[in-house]
Amino acid sequence: MKRTRGFLRQWLVLIIAVLLWELLTQNAQHPFFPSPSKILATAGQKWFSGPPESLFLTSEATGDLFASLGRVAMGWALAAVIGVAVGTLLGRSRNLLDFVGPLMAFMRAIPSPVLVPVFIVLLGIGSSMQITVIVFSVVWPILLNTVDGVRSVDQVKVDTARSFRIPRAQWITGVVLPAATPKIFAGLRVSLSLSLVLMVVSELVGSTNGIGYRLMYDQRQFDFPAMWAGIVLLGVLGYVLNTLLLVVERRALSWQPSQASADQVVGG
Repeated sequence: MKRTRGFLRQWLVLIIAVLLWELLTQNAQHPFFPSPSKILATAGQKWFSGPPESLFLTSEATGDLFASLGRVAMGWALAAVIGVAVGTLLGRSRNLLDFVGPLMAFMRAIPSPVLVPVFIVLLGIGSSMQITVIVFSVVWPILLNTVDGVRSVDQVKVDTARSFRIPRAQWITGVVLPAATPKIFAGLRVSLSLSLVLMVVSELVGSTNGIGYRLMYDQRQFDFPAMWAGIVLLGVLGYVLNTLLLVVERRALSWQPSQASADQVVGG
């Protein structure tokens, strides 16, 4: 019940904000800032005015939206696999992180948009370059949170595993990773938001489809309602993807009493 009331309050704030946006833009009549109603009408015309056999999706929707979602999914999934695997290796090693730590700090400090020309030279223009840009940026929150989670395993569990001589592979998959799961999911949430940002950045240069490409195209055509429709779409995608990940996280961590207590606090 408390969670439902909190959910309704959040939506009430959103509705009020949209209504204020509508009133302000209707009064201002500024060409660069169209009203939400005009943005919504433009979005419907651009993406949902197709034939019934394609579920009313236009070619622009299938060509841009699905291409961008595919890049986000592939880049984020690869970053998750690499981050968890390397983070587990570094977290369980006593000295390895001391050797590679400075190199990791140096690579993290390099903004990915600066490396886009380098990735274009190495990989060419296309999805491979765009996915690489996403992976390079979003892998760090996952990797560092995994290292922290792996190193924070309860010492009682470590001693118990040693006394029972549990095989190393079973120890990693059955004890270490489950104990590190809360911090791994924290890194996954941060990286998911970053993956949307890097998806747009990678599509601004040398791309022929995608949401980022369409945003740049609409801006050059001075089609500001269409441009704002793309911006709103990115916000909706971010909210939906984050909500889905939170659902998966709650199910994955339902066995932890602390997670249940945290959900009660958030719901209250």
